[in-house]
Amino acid sequence: MKNLQNLHTHSTFDHGVNTPVETITAAIAKGFDSIGFSGHAYTSYSTNNLCMTPDKTEEYKKEILRCKKEYAGIIGVYLGLEFDMYSDTPTNGYDYIIGACHYLKMGTDYLCIDTDESHYRKIIDEYFGGDGLRLAKEYFRQVSMLPKFAKTDILAHFDLIAKNVDRASFFDYQGKEYISAATEALEALKKDVPLFEINTGGVVRGYRKTPYPMLTLIKEMKRLGYGAVISSDCHDARFLDAYFEDAARLLKEAGFKEKYILSDSGFKAVRL
Repeated sequence: MKNLQNLHTHSTFDHGVNTPVETITAAIAKGFDSIGFSGHAYTSYSTNNLCMTPDKTEEYKKEILRCKKEYAGIIGVYLGLEFDMYSDTPTNGYDYIIGACHYLKMGTDYLCIDTDESHYRKIIDEYFGGDGLRLAKEYFRQVSMLPKFAKTDILAHFDLIAKNVDRASFFDYQGKEYISAATEALEALKKDVPLFEINTGGVVRGYRKTPYPMLTLIKEMKRLGYGAVISSDCHDARFLDAYFEDAARLLKEAGFKEKYILSDSGFKAVRL
């Protein structure tokens, strides 16, 4: 694949298994043109301690910028942040921001939805009267507010709420009400968020059979004028380019002829 890049990459600074240098070395070996790191922004409400602390965030920024200089002329290295919607982490000083919603805010409670099916069932029963579709609709309602919290370049794993659909059926994710709620969120986000990612991480980790988002929503994104990037939401450098060809096929099936990559002069479109 030409113009090989992954901008959604984690390291030992948050919950990846490889150091930035190990990841860069793997990227070079795989023929990548560039690599972007997207450490998880600090979230005081986190229930799993997978994000960077404020001190770790500063260490992370220094290390990625050091790597950028060290590997100049060999591979492009970019400093990014995966910003969680309710985080108050500053977003200045990064090459790009990936915007995500891993938690729903219900009153004073923060509910992690990047989790397994047993936890989903508990959330649905305790907060949504056993109705999984109500959970999905609330997720999309809250995702649509992402630009209020941070200027976002890339919309992360848009239908993360469907993480467990291949394991447990909590709602009809092909149904009219689900698609309508998702499309309404996409319409609200489009004026502020230019790009979305085809994210293969759920496939890599065995949750899903196809990347985020599903084809129906990719077609909606094409209709609305979004640009696309391909990522593996990498937590292990062995999988930096996992299922990229599948992601490209999905984009083509939805009518896309190009993807976007980050360059030193900003995002640019390249042919799939």
